[in-house]
Amino acid sequence: MDDFSQAFEDRLQEIETYLDLLEALEKQVRDGVPTFGSEGEKITVKQQRILYSSVYLQLYNLVESTVNQCLNAVSHSVINRSTYPSHLSDSVRREWVRFMARTHTELNHENRLECALELCNYLVQTIPISSFKIEKGAGGGWTDEGIEKMNKRLGFSFNISSDTLQAIKRKFRDDKRPLELIKQFRNKLAHGELSFAECGEGVTVSDLRDLTQRTSLYLREVVVCFKSSIDAHEFLMPEHRPTGVEI
Repeated sequence: MDDFSQAFEDRLQEIETYLDLLEALEKQVRDGVPTFGSEGEKITVKQQRILYSSVYLQLYNLVESTVNQCLNAVSHSVINRSTYPSHLSDSVRREWVRFMARTHTELNHENRLECALELCNYLVQTIPISSFKIEKGAGGGWTDEGIEKMNKRLGFSFNISSDTLQAIKRKFRDDKRPLELIKQFRNKLAHGELSFAECGEGVTVSDLRDLTQRTSLYLREVVVCFKSSIDAHEFLMPEHRPTGVEI
């Protein structure tokens, strides 16, 4: 989990570095039309907007990566401690059964039977879990609501500070909260509903820094919450948690 925290900070630093570049470019625009070199091509407003719009994709990448890493950390913790299905908490056992039975996958009768038999073998032979991945869902991208619902689905504690909650819940633009806006722009760019130049219109580097700050504050606390839940073995039934772990 410490490696994951570092990976989060590394990805965030990439965005911060890119914002530094955009800030320098914006300053050049205020001082006059920027060019590549003293006599090079001029940097147009359209090019500047295209560069700005890329921040939404980078932030989406950060959100998606963070959630994936959190969920993978849960499944890895279950596997690494050789957990028995009967020891899992009700919520996490439900997720494991969902994965083993492939309830959200279209299967033919024979493959459905094979999945059922594999699940049955775990229970009949009382063998520890060796395969587990949490079905993410999320339907086209993560928002703060989606992250909270996933945490509730797993039955984990989720203690986000009031200041961070206020920042991530406050509308940012177009009546959208920060993660809603990032998801919307990413999807519209991916599906061709919006051009990169259109996406970057009417935005400043200051706006993008504010969006990045709100997003990173929230995601950093999400990481801490998942780490705390894993360290407390909340994926296990209380009676099967290691001695000394708070229930």
